[in-house]
Amino acid sequence: MESMRQIDAMLPLAEVRDLADEVRRLFDDLDRARTLDRRLLPGVFSPTLDAQETPGAIEIVVDLPGVALDDIRILIKGCVVIIAGGKMPPNPGERAEASFHLVERDFGRFARAVRLTGAFHTARASATLANGELRVRVPKVEERRGRDIAVQVRRGPDA
Repeated sequence: MESMRQIDAMLPLAEVRDLADEVRRLFDDLDRARTLDRRLLPGVFSPTLDAQETPGAIEIVVDLPGVALDDIRILIKGCVVIIAGGKMPPNPGERAEASFHLVERDFGRFARAVRLTGAFHTARASATLANGELRVRVPKVEERRGRDIAVQVRRGPDA
C-alpha cells in the first residue's frame, strides 16, 4: 500500500503541531454544537481502522459503534485525512448512580489520521456512517503517465 500510511512519530515537528491544531479546532467545533452538560468527555480513545487501496480510491473504515453522525468531523489537510469526534456514554445520569462490575467500552474524544501519498481528488471525497462503521473514500486521480498522446503541430505566425 504505497499510497497511504498511518501518521507516526516520523513526521516533522511543525507538521505534527499543525495537525494537532487542526484536531483541536475540530473538537472545538464539536463542543460548540453541544450544550454544556453534553460536551465531549476529556478522555481519549483510539477507534480501530482499516485503510485499503482499491483501483479507484483509498478507503478508510473506522469502527465507531454508538457514535452519532453529528459527533464526527473529517478534514483533509494537504495529504492527511483527519477523522475526529466523540462518543458520549449512554445517559450519564444513570452511570453516576451505577456500580460497575466490568467496564470495557471506550467513551470520549478520538482522532485518527492517515497520510496519503499520490494524486487524489480530495474535493470528491465522501463519507458514510452505517452499522457502526464510518467509511471515508478518497478517489484517485486517473494515471496519465505512460499513455501515448498525439500532439498536433500547427504553423506558426512566421511561416
